[in-house]
Amino acid sequence: MKLLYLALANIAIASRPQAVLQLDLSPEYQPLPPLRQQAAIQDAWTAERKAGIPSILQKYNVDAWIISQREYAEDTVFWSLKSAQQFSARRRTTYLFLAHNSSSPSFAWVDNTPSLWPELERVLGEQEHEVEKIAVNTHPEIAFSSGLHAGELDAVKKGLGKDWASRLVSEPMVAVEYVATMPSSRAGWYAKLQETAWAVIGEAFSGSVIEPGRTTTEDVEWWMREKLSDLKYGTWFHPSVSVVDEAGFFGSEGKVIEHGDLLHVDFGVTAMGMNTDTQHLGYVLRPGEDDVPEGLKEGLKKGNKAQDIVKANMKIGMTGNEILKRSLEDMKAEGIEGRVYSHPIGDWGHAAGALIDEIFLYCPNMYYSVELMVEHFVPERNATLQFPLEEDIRHVGGDEWVWAFGRQEKFHLVRSEARKIKSDEL
Repeated sequence: MKLLYLALANIAIASRPQAVLQLDLSPEYQPLPPLRQQAAIQDAWTAERKAGIPSILQKYNVDAWIISQREYAEDTVFWSLKSAQQFSARRRTTYLFLAHNSSSPSFAWVDNTPSLWPELERVLGEQEHEVEKIAVNTHPEIAFSSGLHAGELDAVKKGLGKDWASRLVSEPMVAVEYVATMPSSRAGWYAKLQETAWAVIGEAFSGSVIEPGRTTTEDVEWWMREKLSDLKYGTWFHPSVSVVDEAGFFGSEGKVIEHGDLLHVDFGVTAMGMNTDTQHLGYVLRPGEDDVPEGLKEGLKKGNKAQDIVKANMKIGMTGNEILKRSLEDMKAEGIEGRVYSHPIGDWGHAAGALIDEIFLYCPNMYYSVELMVEHFVPERNATLQFPLEEDIRHVGGDEWVWAFGRQEKFHLVRSEARKIKSDEL
């Protein structure tokens, strides 16, 4: 999705061999399992993630982590902790995670009465390793670390009493790293979500949906929404389809699509607690054309080169800003003008991770959307056009990142002779 921070994000991808070039990928729609099976899969992922909480607490030198919320006033992190059958917190829902108790590393209460607090105090006091620092999500700037509501913080402090309340600390990286870290068992299904996104785009940018001179960019957007509904998938933002021109960033929306148009789409799917984010380009062949003009092909190649640069610069332990700086320097050295505005992805479309003006580090097992734009002079148009691209990637070990499904290396082609869906049918 469009982000106007100059932030560089970490990247992630599915376990597809990257030696296989992306040119000949033929994406297919991936059906979702029955809801009951989805819930079992998601709960297994959550259990895998929760098992890593003690090591995160130890990494950031805190002894415990309290997440407390009321129904419909949930902490942001709640949505990454809950079971698949939970649709909200109930009464007062309080979680306690411990850094140094391997036999009982976590506790949970659903209680509307004052009896919760003595029980919580008892558990804290019984720990063999003294609990000196208790993390709470109260950071003033970071969304994933600021989910403890003001009123609930007052209730926690009052319920625990002055001694325990004095041990509460804001350590934002606890929540950030928990939300950002993806369980390894998610990779296969994340690749399927990404493949489905590609398949929707491929059909949307084809003659079966677009009739040049009649179909509008808005028609295509709503066709994509309906297709997702048919597939029982969701989305986290309305698709954006535009005609790339000199008008501005991402081109013009709300236009009738014509022969010779360069098309752009920004599109994400949502399913099984995960989100994708993809930007692709398409071309509407003119009568008699059977290929894309060379100038446009060169623009896409330049965008692919920029993607390679960003991906190569992603190193575990570096900050988002450091990777952004190196990537822009390398792009400049290659004569590439453009912008990089990548972001974390996963439980949310814009998920927890490294952003500009922060020192968050790239960490293992994170997913990122490599989102960028390059400028290229197209001789056939006698104009400089923008080529926005976006693909999701995941970390697979060391400094290696792989594309979740693939990356676009050739245009989607709209051929007029294909079956048409008229605008009044959309």
